[in-house]
Amino acid sequence: MLISTIFAAVLLVACSEENTIEENNPIKTETEEIKELVQDYSVRNITAKSVSITSKQLFVTDNDGTEQVYNLPKDEFFVSIAPYINETHPCDNHSLTGCQGEMVSEQFNVYIEDAEGNVLVDDTLITEANGFIDLWLPREQSFQIKIEHQGKTVESEFSTFENDGTCITTMQLV
Repeated sequence: MLISTIFAAVLLVACSEENTIEENNPIKTETEEIKELVQDYSVRNITAKSVSITSKQLFVTDNDGTEQVYNLPKDEFFVSIAPYINETHPCDNHSLTGCQGEMVSEQFNVYIEDAEGNVLVDDTLITEANGFIDLWLPREQSFQIKIEHQGKTVESEFSTFENDGTCITTMQLV
C-alpha cells in the first residue's frame, strides 16, 4: 500500500512538472510573436490608441500614451490589401487602428506569384473586420496578384522592397 501511494505521488509530480515546463516555457520565435501581435491588432483582439506598420517596424501607441516600437522579421514583409468596388482611401503605410476597407468579412480567391513564376498564394481568403487581407511575403521581391470576388476581378503588381508601402488600397474589382 505504501509503495503504491509513493508510486502514485511520483507519477503525479512527474506529470505536473512536465505540464508546468511546457506551459511556462512555450518556445516561440520573435517572428511568431510579432506576427501574432500584428494579427491581434488587425482582428481587433487587442486595441490601442494607434497602431501602424511600415516595411521595417510596428508602431504602437497604447491608450495611456505609451509608445512601443517592434522590429519586423528581416526576411518577411507585411502587406495589407483592401480590394474594393466603390470606395477606397489613399494609403501608404497601413494603420491597423485607422484603415477601413469597403469589403468586410468577404471571401476572395487570391493568387500571387513572384517574378520567377513561383506561386506563393493560391487560396480563398477572407477580409478581416477592417476590410483588409493581411499577408506576410518574402522581402525584396516583385509580385503579380489576381483577386476574384463574385465574378469581379483585379490584377495588379506590387513589391516588398524597403521603401514600399504596407497598405494597398488601389485594387478595384471590375
